[in-house]
Amino acid sequence: MNVEIHPDSKAAGTAAARSAAEAIGKLAETCASFGVIFATGVSQMQTLEALTSIEGLPWDEICGFHMDEYIGISADHPASFRRYLRERLTRKVSMKEFHEIDGSAPDPQRTADEYSALLSAADPQLCLLGVGENGHLAFNDPGVADFSDPRDAKIVYLDEACRRQQAAEGWFASVEEVADTAITLTIPALLRVPRLIVSVPGPRKAAIMRRVLTDPLSTDCPATILRTHPDTTVYLDLESAAELDDVLVSQ
Repeated sequence: MNVEIHPDSKAAGTAAARSAAEAIGKLAETCASFGVIFATGVSQMQTLEALTSIEGLPWDEICGFHMDEYIGISADHPASFRRYLRERLTRKVSMKEFHEIDGSAPDPQRTADEYSALLSAADPQLCLLGVGENGHLAFNDPGVADFSDPRDAKIVYLDEACRRQQAAEGWFASVEEVADTAITLTIPALLRVPRLIVSVPGPRKAAIMRRVLTDPLSTDCPATILRTHPDTTVYLDLESAAELDDVLVSQ
């Protein structure tokens, strides 16, 4: 796992976006159409802003996906990931297609199964993601993460640490208002993607990034599994890298 440290979140996001743009350009040289998975949240704001500002990218060849969505939340809710990506991605660029996870559908299990089929058929080649304060990838919190999960998408219950993070970032007015359940892509579905670009800025991520780099591989900190992926680059700022000086020196 490659780690880059940049002066601030904007610089880290710009670097991640340039790497994503380069990957997209190379994929377009050999593929008429290819899948890309996009994450949401505060960690992705600078990356998506920079990426959608880069001119000349072949967006019309991209079949887009996102990672997760709360169950029971409409697409116009301030915390909806569909709304987030419409505002920061799909209204800014014209993709070939973008598949949303409908968290307000009446049958969440059917939604998860159908999304799994779409993802498998598209065989995504690039994934932009983040790491949660509890080490989650997508909504694979420690209690539900499975490194050998047979599914590509599933229904999960969100743990207390995850729910606190969503409230602290301002998506909900209080922890009590955060949805209890979500549909998420699983860890095997993410690790199957050949290229991972991971944006993890901010002081709230310093402690977990130390764990990601030093803890044993375990679902106690799901993001430790990123160390096994053959082509992952993590983009940090000085705040999220604040507890890594001795770790990086020793590597």
